[in-house]
Amino acid sequence: MNAGRRAVVLVIDSAGIGALPDAADYGDAGAATWQNTAEAVGGLRCPHLERLGLGRVAPIRGLSAAPAPTGFAGKLAEVSPGKDTTTGHWELMGVELARAFSVFPQGFPAEIVEPFVARTGRGVLGNKAASGTAILDELGAEQLRTGKWILYTSADSVFQLAAHEEKIPLEELYRACRLARELLDAHRVGRVIARPFVGVPGAFKRTYHRHDFSMKPDRPTVLDRLGEAGVPVVGVGKISDIFAGVGVPRNVGSEGNADGLRKTLALLGELQRGLLFVNYVDTDMVYGHRRDAAGYARALEEIDAALPGIQAALGPDDLLLITADHGCDPTFRAHTDHTREYVPLVAWSPALGRGGDLGVRRGFADVGATVADFLGVAWGGPGRSILPALGLPGHGVGGGGAA
Repeated sequence: MNAGRRAVVLVIDSAGIGALPDAADYGDAGAATWQNTAEAVGGLRCPHLERLGLGRVAPIRGLSAAPAPTGFAGKLAEVSPGKDTTTGHWELMGVELARAFSVFPQGFPAEIVEPFVARTGRGVLGNKAASGTAILDELGAEQLRTGKWILYTSADSVFQLAAHEEKIPLEELYRACRLARELLDAHRVGRVIARPFVGVPGAFKRTYHRHDFSMKPDRPTVLDRLGEAGVPVVGVGKISDIFAGVGVPRNVGSEGNADGLRKTLALLGELQRGLLFVNYVDTDMVYGHRRDAAGYARALEEIDAALPGIQAALGPDDLLLITADHGCDPTFRAHTDHTREYVPLVAWSPALGRGGDLGVRRGFADVGATVADFLGVAWGGPGRSILPALGLPGHGVGGGGAA
């Protein structure tokens, strides 16, 4: 194990880079989050990602294909069925699902809802698949009047509970979500999500007091292996929630991307070794699902503008990986859910002597395998380390999955 190395994994939530071959099976043919966002705004201004080589992965308006990139860039094809946060992040850390989480497009059955109502003492409104903002417009006023939960789902495996913060205290909302989590493990529901909101009818707004209650991974992840080897793991944003706290002993919450970027830099100033695993959520939660291409573009550009500071905080023994967990094309009009896409993988280190192309790689798990290899921790699960392609020294322990 190399005691002085740090791996930094930045997940730009939902920033997919083109439809996977099976996207039509999910109703997502033609989705391409990076490309279509760029077209919608007349071109993106992401000069730092451009220099790192992202424009060589796909034609993104505003980004050239840098002839001499300073980093390595390619894209990853998802192996697991699904297109949600939990599936994507779990696969990034080495868990490839054999079957998808359960979904309930017609709402949750009585065998789930009735015990939930009995245990929480409140009824439910909605119980259907819906946009998170649209259902507040539809049922927010009634929630304030009745004190019932707004229950809704989506194309993902999610049980979402919305409640006005002035009507139901946050701790009661979180307690209800924990009760739901106990009920839903047997039904293989990926996440229970607390969706608190504030405001008045016609101007309701979801808050950053959101909290995710995920299933626990059903097998060890790269995060577990790092912990067993005594390698520090620090999450930023909703990382700990996604893994139900397993393998993430320390997590720093964030209130949006700007806050998350500040906390990334602060943690780089104190973390001496190990993994810093970050999720930037606004691209998905604030802009993708709301089909706000202009806002999505601004969020991407905000992250890009922060990259020089992050790079400057890294030393020659550090590695930066930038990726995503799924798509959420803000121009896609067939629905407002996630989209089934490739995700980009951009790699950089001060130790790189050159840049280049990573091509198309099988599985998001290459990220976790690379982290394990870089930090000198035995893995042996899915994924292949990209360190040989980068020309960086590893330890030959970064996974045994298919190439």
